[in-house]
Amino acid sequence: MALHASAVKRHRQSGKRREKNRAVKSAIRTLVKNVRQAVEAKQRERAATQLREVNRALDQAVGKGIVKRNTASRWLSRLTRSVSRLSTPTEEQSAKS
Repeated sequence: MALHASAVKRHRQSGKRREKNRAVKSAIRTLVKNVRQAVEAKQRERAATQLREVNRALDQAVGKGIVKRNTASRWLSRLTRSVSRLSTPTEEQSAKS
């Protein structure tokens, strides 16, 4: 256990920070999971709206230093690519014709 008052305070602060960071990362993982489920269900509109939520959450996490910029970019790029692969109903009909 820390003996100095400054070390005790540091320990207390780092614990609070850790809990906040874990909560933010967990929320991001949940949002990413929702996008993936929408893609699997081929629900383009739902996936697109949830992708915007993921983008916003990742931007905030990067700004706070919770997630590194390149990591967030990689996650977002992969999700965007999977959402854009979903074809709209008009594209399917034109392809059949």
